[in-house]
Amino acid sequence: MSDFAPDGTAYDLVGPKGAPCVVLIHGLGLSRRLWDAHLPAFAGYRVLRYDLHGHGESAPWSGVTSLTVYADQIAGLMDHLGIAQAHIVGFSIGGMINRRFAFDYPTKVLSLVILNSPHDRGAEAQKAVEARAIAAREQGAFATFDAAVARWFTPEHVATGKGPALVRAWREQVDDESYAQTSWVLAHGVRELIAPEVSIAAPTLVMTCENDVGSTPQMSRDIAAEIDGAEVVFVPKLQHLGLLEDVAAYTDPILGFLNARHLN
Repeated sequence: MSDFAPDGTAYDLVGPKGAPCVVLIHGLGLSRRLWDAHLPAFAGYRVLRYDLHGHGESAPWSGVTSLTVYADQIAGLMDHLGIAQAHIVGFSIGGMINRRFAFDYPTKVLSLVILNSPHDRGAEAQKAVEARAIAAREQGAFATFDAAVARWFTPEHVATGKGPALVRAWREQVDDESYAQTSWVLAHGVRELIAPEVSIAAPTLVMTCENDVGSTPQMSRDIAAEIDGAEVVFVPKLQHLGLLEDVAAYTDPILGFLNARHLN
């Protein structure tokens, strides 16, 4: 059952009170249900997951969105719930949002986990992402859906139909304006994260998949190179939405990283 913050953000909070909090951020066109299969692994933590503005059950943002708007959404939700600090786990654009959050609210961050998230794309790939954002604005949220499925899942998983069906259902929940604005943030927001003047100080784990063409292993190396002591993990074979194909390939290293912050 959903709860709602004063700004219309839909969320759920589960796990033992008093346990360290983990905030889970989904990607563009998805919803907090992305994490359904991962929740059992986080049973020892207090887990907060929520829908981005205009996604899932959350109300749309009334103005122009940005990484700062999305970082403020987390801060407002944590304040609403009385959560002083948390481990912030972000997938795709969520891994851009949690980096922005770490810059803007460093005292609220216990650690960062950055999953399948872009960095400096290079001119050609940047142009392609911008073209997809323009298509979303002009043609709607499903303009690039079929091509996205091919980029996000292995052919074997596409054949099962499971992952694509979930993604389609989640994307149907996003209004066209919210999707278009978030697409633009995904395309352009990465620029403000590259070579920051002040580096992120929080312990950080960066992960991606071997065959993620939009958030490549080299991008993860580049993200980690800008954060002192950051750890890097690559998941073999899978693509952008590998966390839906192989849950344990994500939860095992994430929990190893989080537990090391608390059990030593």
